[in-house]
Amino acid sequence: MLKKILYPGDYSASINFIILAMRLSVGLCMVSHGYGKCIKLFGDEPIEFADPIGLGQTASLALTVFAEFLCSILLIIGLTTRLAAIPLFITMLVIIFVVHLDDGFKKMELPILYSVSYFSLILTGGGKFSVDALISKKG
Repeated sequence: MLKKILYPGDYSASINFIILAMRLSVGLCMVSHGYGKCIKLFGDEPIEFADPIGLGQTASLALTVFAEFLCSILLIIGLTTRLAAIPLFITMLVIIFVVHLDDGFKKMELPILYSVSYFSLILTGGGKFSVDALISKKG
């Protein structure tokens, strides 16, 4: 089971570079969103954060930090790429269908692009240039 999760795929060099570029671009962009939320979560100020699915502000913020900050770092290095992309994909779906559903396409456009990228990484894995590939070679 772990081998399937970590399997980086068997792709051509050009596809592996595309996967690397996608991992780095969406990972770096999203980690910047998650960093501010991480500071807020561990800071001294009272937590004020949206609670779109009714878990409470602190739990919602913690789950968002997990996805946007921690999982983005995992994507950047390509460690458990498929698993790391799942919480990010779910977070984007919540943003699209719960947070911005009534706000029009303009507010949903960026989360849609992120969600397509994360779904693609769930399907492809980390590619040849990832920690997943290094682990797969050793295993």
